[in-house]
Amino acid sequence: QVQLVESGGGLVQPGGSLRLSCAASGRILSIYAMGWYRQAPGKQRELVAVSASGGSTNYADSVKGRFTISRDNAKKMVDLQIDSLKPDDTAVYFCNIRYRDYIGRTLDAWGQGTLVTVSS
Repeated sequence: QVQLVESGGGLVQPGGSLRLSCAASGRILSIYAMGWYRQAPGKQRELVAVSASGGSTNYADSVKGRFTISRDNAKKMVDLQIDSLKPDDTAVYFCNIRYRDYIGRTLDAWGQGTLVTVSS
């Protein structure tokens, strides 16, 4: 069983910053990709940023230049630094990993989500 625990959400004013963290634990042999998604009220979940095992990163166009994803493979952690926040960034942010377990399966795991609210 794999668990992802997120932290760092909250209420912030427009233009402010937050840092989200996600820690993975459980029967994980290796992690391929670690990423963050978000879901705003009444909208579908969307990819925000992803970090592949080889070190490449990819961002949604709407967050490029403002969000930075970083991962620590040894600690099985992925962070999302969010700067220059806008009201449109208000959403529940979910951590996701794609990993290989000890019997060779490739699986996805999701965190429970952390709420980010951008408002003055």
